[in-house]
Amino acid sequence: MMELLSPAGGWEAMVAAVQNGADAVYMGFGGLNARRSARNFTDEEFREAVAYCHLRGVKVYLTLNTLVTDRELPAAAEALKKASDMGVDAILIQDWGIWRLAREIAPEVPLHASTQMSLHTLGGACRAAELGLERVVLAREMTLQDIATLRDKTPPELEIEAFVHGAMCMSVSGRCLLSSYMAGRSGNRGACAQPCRMQYSMGGRMDEYPLSLRDNCLADYLQQLEDAGVACVKIEGRMKLGIPVILVIEVEGAGNIKKMYPGATTIFVLPPDMQELERRLRCRGTEDEETIQRRLKRAEAEIANSVNYDEHVVNIEVDSCAESIYSIIQFKLQHGSDE
Repeated sequence: MMELLSPAGGWEAMVAAVQNGADAVYMGFGGLNARRSARNFTDEEFREAVAYCHLRGVKVYLTLNTLVTDRELPAAAEALKKASDMGVDAILIQDWGIWRLAREIAPEVPLHASTQMSLHTLGGACRAAELGLERVVLAREMTLQDIATLRDKTPPELEIEAFVHGAMCMSVSGRCLLSSYMAGRSGNRGACAQPCRMQYSMGGRMDEYPLSLRDNCLADYLQQLEDAGVACVKIEGRMKLGIPVILVIEVEGAGNIKKMYPGATTIFVLPPDMQELERRLRCRGTEDEETIQRRLKRAEAEIANSVNYDEHVVNIEVDSCAESIYSIIQFKLQHGSDE
């Protein structure tokens, strides 16, 4: 079975991930990671989190996946020493300077190539393997066939990791300069201001979001990814407060998640009725009739099997639906089992 890797932007999110079936979590401390605006962990909290996870058989991956300057190399070296002492299971990196430091300071800790490295070709993956990286996190832009081909032609000991859920960046592998240009905050240094999520004027109208992509959701393709040789599926979301680590499932495509990860908590979000679901699909104006009918048919099958899910929320109105989901998550965080 593929490893399920979940984000942990803080202690609560980490606990939620562990209690709900994650095989591993990724998290950061200090400022040298791609989510500097997340809560992250103090050194002592991180040490305690590693102990908490290891006691329950869950791996911990440290994120040092941002670009660094020469002046920041001493801080990076110190972070690597701490990570080694704390017993992290792997370190995600982007900068080749950190790769060199890691080989000198913590040669026993496995290194994973972050998606920020933009590894999307056979040559890039093979080069990473030659340099001793044990896993590559593939670019989100790769097709299933691309992934299968890369897996087939790379060294078998090189593990393949792919994102299956969460936000999508408008730029290839997140290598974007828009935030740096507009706000002086570099997305390549963990400080993205997300200008792509803003409204922009188009034809005199200010009600469009032309740069904001829909979230990634590959719930229907987990088996195909496993068949293609993916060793680890990754959930995006260290900026989210524990919500994605308890799997919140839309009305369609939920079945595969429950089949692949029966230990995970599933919150099944239902439409008020099929007529309302059809109305919402048509209002989007982005899908043809064949796609709409296929999605409606799949939704009917999921609703018929909704008793298989742990929690249910009816999405009558967005705010109340989100409040209900948040209440369920808070209850799980406070009363979830540590078994």
